[in-house]
Amino acid sequence: MKSIRKHFAVATLLLSSAALPSLAQSTAASAVAKLPEARLSSVELEAQLRFLAADELQGRRTGEPGNLVAARYIAEQFRLLGLKPAPGQTDYFQPVPFLRSQSVANGTMVVGRDTLRQGTQMVVMNGQPTNVTSETVYVGYGLTDAADGYNGRDVKGKIVVAQIGAPDATTNSGLTAASMQKRKLAAEKGALGLVELYIGATYPWPMISRRLGGEQLSLAPDGAGTALPLVHIWADNGKNQLAALRENGKTVSIRTSGRAQNVVNSMNVVGIIEGTDPKLKAEYVLLSAHFDHVGVGKQGGQAYTPADSIFNGARDNAMGVVALLSAAKTLKAQPPKRSVIVVALTGEELGLLGSRYYAEHPLVPLAKTVFNLNTDGAGYTDTSIISVLGLERTGAKAEIEAAAKAFGLGVFAEPAPEQNLFDRSDNVNFAVKGIPSPNLSPGFKQFDEALGKYYHQAADNPDSVDFAYLLKYSQAYAYAARLIANRSTRPQWSAGDKYEAAAKALYK
Repeated sequence: MKSIRKHFAVATLLLSSAALPSLAQSTAASAVAKLPEARLSSVELEAQLRFLAADELQGRRTGEPGNLVAARYIAEQFRLLGLKPAPGQTDYFQPVPFLRSQSVANGTMVVGRDTLRQGTQMVVMNGQPTNVTSETVYVGYGLTDAADGYNGRDVKGKIVVAQIGAPDATTNSGLTAASMQKRKLAAEKGALGLVELYIGATYPWPMISRRLGGEQLSLAPDGAGTALPLVHIWADNGKNQLAALRENGKTVSIRTSGRAQNVVNSMNVVGIIEGTDPKLKAEYVLLSAHFDHVGVGKQGGQAYTPADSIFNGARDNAMGVVALLSAAKTLKAQPPKRSVIVVALTGEELGLLGSRYYAEHPLVPLAKTVFNLNTDGAGYTDTSIISVLGLERTGAKAEIEAAAKAFGLGVFAEPAPEQNLFDRSDNVNFAVKGIPSPNLSPGFKQFDEALGKYYHQAADNPDSVDFAYLLKYSQAYAYAARLIANRSTRPQWSAGDKYEAAAKALYK
């Protein structure tokens, strides 16, 4: 009899132990069900997306009326939710000044016996109408006075020749940012012009010449209402056909019709949620998503028809903005321990310019900003997952995975690694400053035809969106933000990450 009771007790214990995980899961699910994230409404999120991606907003192109309407809509949502303006701000807008450069009518550059022409072998990036002939000085990357730059050379009244990009520039936006720095330095040193030799760093030359030959928007130089007058050219050197320009003292003649320019205003939209912990509220988690898209017709850079010429950008990135608004709503309803700064960014499609401007002109000190959770994507092909760039690198893997699981989604890390996507969205401008900055994206594993059907296409309109998935995605993003903002310790870059040194410098 004792043996029977003993075996019964052991069996009962085993059954009880087996039940513990399900009991814990049930308790966790119950806790999540009580959070504001669980009460988000699919109808409300659909309405937000349908407004942001509506035809009436004309593709939300930076600097144009539809973009400004989107910014106003987001700001008024912040007001409705009760977010505060950032310190020192009287409203939710951070002005971001751009320069619009019109397309170039004509331009030539004569190098020896060869004549390079605008739109084929060269692209005029900047400058007034120009007709100059001068000697050249080769300055390496042309970014510093060191040995790989000017190295003490006098370039006054001469044409500076530089290699495209920078040693660490791996993306088109990185090349553009380096290019702006070179132009500024060359002008300060009294050069007549700047020629950069393009070697196919990120895109083939024909694509570059088509893209850069038309109307362009760039960040306006600080304190300046117009661009520097220096003539600035990108020239095709993909086959090393301009190798002679790496030698000093060559004679080059440049003639262009110039690029007419005017100042265009846009803005980032910024709101604050104060944290609840007396000590941790001095630290901020930055939530971000870009709200701009590519516009209408030829502006979109892809095929369109008279019946549908608007690039609505429902997936890219109205979905991200809706997730951002969802996080703002839920975190304001039940604030976390850390403070949260919510930033809707402009100018992403122009080369991550809104985030670059914020990173250079932060409304909360970057040293107090302990994490950035960005959301952006080309679209989705798998509604069972969230895709995450930087999941293993940025110290919040457990929180992101737990948030996705809570709303029935899996996590797929580093989709399409050959595309170097981590460095191609707004998160990278915070990462280079040292802030751990993953990017959450609607579910996909690779860039394929299914993704390309909507990515930067006129077909990417609200009627094509899975709104049940939008709800789950937004809930998971908001919950991940909550979990990260409630951590007892800050997330950290993985040891040895290329941005770890910047973090050490930022956070001392």
